[in-house]
Amino acid sequence: MRILTIQNFDDTGLGQIGFALEEAGASVELVRAHKGERLPALEDGHDGLIVLGGGQNALADAEYPYMPQLVELMRDFAVADRAVLGVCLGAQLLARAFGADNLIGAAPEFGWQEVELTPEGAADPVLAKVPGRFPIFQWHDDTFTLPRGAVRLAGNMTAHNQAFRVARAAYGIQFHFEADRKMVRHWNSSFAAYLAERHPDWPDRFEAEAARHGPQADAAGLAIARAWVATV
Repeated sequence: MRILTIQNFDDTGLGQIGFALEEAGASVELVRAHKGERLPALEDGHDGLIVLGGGQNALADAEYPYMPQLVELMRDFAVADRAVLGVCLGAQLLARAFGADNLIGAAPEFGWQEVELTPEGAADPVLAKVPGRFPIFQWHDDTFTLPRGAVRLAGNMTAHNQAFRVARAAYGIQFHFEADRKMVRHWNSSFAAYLAERHPDWPDRFEAEAARHGPQADAAGLAIARAWVATV
């Protein structure tokens, strides 16, 4: 199993997805697209594609000129029936790839928040093993409309479209299910300046919220990661 992973921002990583891939014996090629590294093509033979999150928005082509090519690559993988996983920004780019509207600044959400599955989500092979409602880590300002023909899998009051599927196994997931408590703690350090500006009370709240929500969120995230890997 060969998995292509696209990084769009420093200090983002696979987290629990990486653990699930390691369990499955997958080989992972990491491309730091935001650093100017070349995007592979569909013909390079990867079995699946993962697109990670980032602080930019999904329409930031001027600052990140590789984005149109990445959007096309995500669409190509999905149409070719290869597994795709877009996380946060990656979900927004997958929505764009299939003609949805990106709604910039329309849904700010941070910290562990509850997400609810739709009936379709509860029956979906990637989400069926998590509870109907569960807490999961969120960090985004933007959202998107549902692409035509996509299946809406999860949502909440802040972002109606928290997860969707296009074709057999192209998944856009807005929430950071890859981020367990260890990764969030790392982000607290690496993005400290941003957090001090936008969420100054977060350092005081973190430990209590991590203890309250982290075990269930981590378990749900790992279940989702393993289930997506099984679609590859």
